[in-house]
Amino acid sequence: MPLLPRRHRPPTPAAPPAAAAPAPGGVGGSGRVPDASGGGHEPSRPAGRHAGPATEEGAPRGTTGPAAPDLRAEVLAARVERWRPDLVEALAEVYPDPEGLADDLVALAAQRYAERSDELHHLDLRRSLAPDWFQRPEMLGYAAYADRFAGDLAGVAERIDYLRDLGVTYLHLMPLLEPRPGDSDGGYAVQSYRRVRSDLGTTEDLAALTARLRASGISLCLDLVLNHVAREHEWAERARAGDPAYRDYFYVHPDRSVPDAFEQTLPEVFPDFAPGSFSFDADLDGWVMTTFNTFQWDVNWSNPAVLREYADIIMTLANDGVEVFRLDAIAFLWKQLGTTCQNLPQVHALTQALRVLGRIACPAVVFKAEAIVGPDDLPAYLGQGRHHGKVSDLAYHNALMVHVWSMLATKDAGLASRALQRLPATPASTSWVTYARCHDDIGWAIDDADAAAAGLDGHLHRRFLSQFHAGDFPGSWARGLVFQDNPRTGDQRISGSLASLAGLEAGDPHAVDRILAVHAVVLGFGGLPVLWMGDEVGLLNDHDWDANPAHAADNRWVHRPVMPWPVEDPHGLRGRLRHLVGVRRDLPHLHAGVPTEVLDPPVSGVFATRRVHPLGAMVMLANVTPEPQWVSRGRLTSLVGGPPVDRITGRALGEGADPGADGDGLALAPYEVLWVCAG
Repeated sequence: MPLLPRRHRPPTPAAPPAAAAPAPGGVGGSGRVPDASGGGHEPSRPAGRHAGPATEEGAPRGTTGPAAPDLRAEVLAARVERWRPDLVEALAEVYPDPEGLADDLVALAAQRYAERSDELHHLDLRRSLAPDWFQRPEMLGYAAYADRFAGDLAGVAERIDYLRDLGVTYLHLMPLLEPRPGDSDGGYAVQSYRRVRSDLGTTEDLAALTARLRASGISLCLDLVLNHVAREHEWAERARAGDPAYRDYFYVHPDRSVPDAFEQTLPEVFPDFAPGSFSFDADLDGWVMTTFNTFQWDVNWSNPAVLREYADIIMTLANDGVEVFRLDAIAFLWKQLGTTCQNLPQVHALTQALRVLGRIACPAVVFKAEAIVGPDDLPAYLGQGRHHGKVSDLAYHNALMVHVWSMLATKDAGLASRALQRLPATPASTSWVTYARCHDDIGWAIDDADAAAAGLDGHLHRRFLSQFHAGDFPGSWARGLVFQDNPRTGDQRISGSLASLAGLEAGDPHAVDRILAVHAVVLGFGGLPVLWMGDEVGLLNDHDWDANPAHAADNRWVHRPVMPWPVEDPHGLRGRLRHLVGVRRDLPHLHAGVPTEVLDPPVSGVFATRRVHPLGAMVMLANVTPEPQWVSRGRLTSLVGGPPVDRITGRALGEGADPGADGDGLALAPYEVLWVCAG
């Protein structure tokens, strides 16, 4: 009997073969562990596509003969024994038959495990011996659109040396799976998760690129859009054709009564060009939930068939060599009437279930939560309570990014320090992704209570930040564009490149120092730092961003320029950034497992953090103003436990220090950042 009722099963199910025999020491509700042949699920791709070529004896190439399959089976059984309880725990929070669903999903994981290549099995082994690989200080990320960086996937492969020279170990290529034709929200309206965008290459090209990157010590990160699919996706097409099983993959209502009730509490994501959260579809003869755009249909995660679909997509792409999945729009997965349908507890249960399946089938893979949410909701995406350390391995430190720009605009570190001090410690096995810019706009996620504690009105401060970074505030050096002005709430967001937002476009004399300060804070805070394409050389806003009709309604393309090969660096930013990356690589204090303590500002214009590693302490001091700032050398000596030395310059900080009014002064130049350890 199939596990799921017909209306909840994925498309074109195959009749399962006989179940695998119980393994010795089987665990879980069924008391059995599937064998390495997969436990009886038809693969979505031809079986064995990713399996290593066989020898005459039938063992995969690179193995030692008949004993190898037994070892693979033993490894699989051990993983299932370790991880199945976590899977059942997660499913029990969401679905009525967690044990039966766990059996179905584990069997699917076993099938994908069996198809995994020898090379990727070896990667799994190496990662299991170094589970902190993504937390290490030598990690540096780089994010780009493949076409705007290098034309296509083959072009990206030709630019690997450029990335290696910069020190990149992690490459995030923005959406490259097949999108709908025309407006696709920058690729986030996916038409097929199993095909690559035709102008970029093929799935085989993707696998070839991951292999070349892996050989160069670079892990590929890929976007996985979890909240919605394009209206043209096969699931949506079958729903529109009248298939009730696929209709249940979406939230469809016959009239406006339920949508109207939902919209009483739902915030609008794109109020300018996609107001509301439901759209009428004539083929469905109903209102379908469309949180983002009318052509992006929200999928129904309360249907266990949807979970199974995405689990299979993840494991299949992992077998193509993808090592990091950016879980796009993860905050929106669960829908509940009377809520904002964001950050609900079931989101974390679903993430835990997906992560467990990855740990069974492809443990080299890690998850990155794209949760651009308020500071109170952010830590849960790395795991809190019963989900501690069981959900995403990485999460964007949106709060740090927002407060870096807030500090620069106000020339004051007080609000940022208070807000970041409130964030709880993250699980030691996880990491923040720290960044200054990305492909997206900047939403001013500053909490009203944090603003009030700093003597500010939260709404007015957010409004000020938009005006300042759009260049509309007197004395502003920033040159951004307002994105999504919501007249009902007064909220505005900002588009713009790092260099243009930092004053380079305006010709501000402090712009280069300001850009380097931003990089130094992002690299020195702790976590996995990620650069947005072009920020290493100070690319400015693309003022022809709207020349492409497909981009004309979305000014975020202003900070998504085409990489101008050969790359010029007129301000010498790249060389100085490479120096920072090299210094960072040799500082064990910047391992992401070492917690960051945000200190009270020693003076209003200096942002300060401290990280205590078994080998000693490191203090970061960042002057966020265009004037010199004075700090106490004695206090700094006490914090690092010895004579302070700036690791960026190698300078002993007692040398040439001005004693100041209290005889203990140490000057920070405008926008200077120090990484200080004991000499």
